[in-house]
Amino acid sequence: MKSLNSNIIGKAGLALTVTALAGLAVTDAAAQDPKWDTSAGIGLTLTEGNSETLAAAANIKSKGNWENYAVTLGADANYGENSGVKSAESYRGYLQYDRNISERFYVFGRAEYYADTIADIDYRFKLSPGFGWHLIKNDKVTLDVELGPGYVFQKVGGVNNDFASARVGNRFTYKLSDTARLWQSAEFVPEVGDFANYLVTAEIGVEADLTKKMTLRTVLQDDYQSRPAAGRKANDIRLISGVNYKF
Repeated sequence: MKSLNSNIIGKAGLALTVTALAGLAVTDAAAQDPKWDTSAGIGLTLTEGNSETLAAAANIKSKGNWENYAVTLGADANYGENSGVKSAESYRGYLQYDRNISERFYVFGRAEYYADTIADIDYRFKLSPGFGWHLIKNDKVTLDVELGPGYVFQKVGGVNNDFASARVGNRFTYKLSDTARLWQSAEFVPEVGDFANYLVTAEIGVEADLTKKMTLRTVLQDDYQSRPAAGRKANDIRLISGVNYKF
């Protein structure tokens, strides 16, 4: 009964968070026209961990910027086969709303979905509101740090496991030149009351312009869970290289 109630609370929390984020975004969009930056791409993936193979990868990301707030949403997918046998299959989607409350501080709400067939993760939803701090913000370098409570509900190894969590994250970008950029992001999500149970998601990448619309992109991604499904490894690493198109 406790697990069922937690699952219901988690789903209700997800629905409320997504609805609230969407509502805020629509309200802000109606107030003024945003500047949207959108890109999509495909590439090849080298995975190590629960799967070791070459696979296809696809991604899409869009960010809308207003004067005092921003909406970021994106998705990526990885799929591969080895000798006709599925060797990689993962999906991720996320939505984040940031609203500045001063020049340096902002509040945010974030919802993320993740699934990985090879790691035996049927689904994982992570929800987190919180506060952020623009440590560095100029034309060349940006560094944001975020902190807040959270909630995770997931099905890993056929077992439902819901828990309250904390979230510590950062986002970093560095303009290498007029045509090249470096970025990094990471988050640490431990269970409240049991810090031995935690999730880590990290990414670092570099992108260089080929034309005004086309970019060459290489990304290293890492998904770590301290308590993986039985018979699975804790760490999944993906090295993705490909071409992106900017809309």
